Amino acid sequence: MPLNRRQLLRAGLLGTAATLLGARAPAEPIPGPALRIALLHLAPVPGDLAHNRRLVETAVTAAADLGAAWIVTPELCVTGYTFADRLGTDWILPQPDPWMADMCRLAARRRVTLFLSHPERDRTSGKLYNSLFVIEADGTIAGRHRKVHPLRVGSEAWSSPGERASAVPVRPFKLVGMLICADAYAPEVCLSLKAQGAELLVSAAAWAPGLHGPSGEWERCTRDTGLPLIVCNRTGPDRTLDFTKAETVVVKDGKRLLSLSSDRSALFAVEWDLHAGTLATQDYRTVFL
Repeated sequence: MPLNRRQLLRAGLLGTAATLLGARAPAEPIPGPALRIALLHLAPVPGDLAHNRRLVETAVTAAADLGAAWIVTPELCVTGYTFADRLGTDWILPQPDPWMADMCRLAARRRVTLFLSHPERDRTSGKLYNSLFVIEADGTIAGRHRKVHPLRVGSEAWSSPGERASAVPVRPFKLVGMLICADAYAPEVCLSLKAQGAELLVSAAAWAPGLHGPSGEWERCTRDTGLPLIVCNRTGPDRTLDFTKAETVVVKDGKRLLSLSSDRSALFAVEWDLHAGTLATQDYRTVFL
């Protein structure tokens, strides 16, 4: 019996580096205005900044080549999840540091909006934060979200908790709410973004399946707020957790519209219907990296 496309994707049997696949060929043109969003389901190497930055750059370029208008990275894509005992934290600078400045120029050159996860040091207090930045298609940093609920022990102990989640203007929306991983665990974070007028929620995540894996938090967030949620998770082994079976998801009204995974670095490109506020189609494309 032949494997279906998702089985092939999970098994890692289709594609070579930067091979483009269609989940299914659309039967009809997508009606109405659609926003192509690339979700970078990456496997960063713990503590290898040079490798991980090249991986992000390659993925952003591939997504732009695919026609993506928005590109979303997973949590801690440039460091890996467990990095502080190997790299230390002295290298973390106020943002934009030289590499993020390069990424701003790349976003401007390719005319893409980039949701980029990167640690940062507060310029005034010196505190460190696990942050998600949104870089507009003109290269300007439109805003940031500092993870409100980092773990206070273990791999996230280096990070101070952010004070609050803020909705940020991101074209073509008036306001977009940003989350990082376990921020979706706390209902008050999602509800505060709804109260601020967010029209869509976007989350970077490094949330591995298993005993402490996601268990309905993303679905509950959309039920509580009435807002759709797009989650870009990661893949691959880390030093303390195995993310190989982690899922990147699109959720609306308490239900997963798409659940995507890969055992190696890949990007998933989905089409978002701006009028209907949902996926324009169940079809998606995959590029293995």
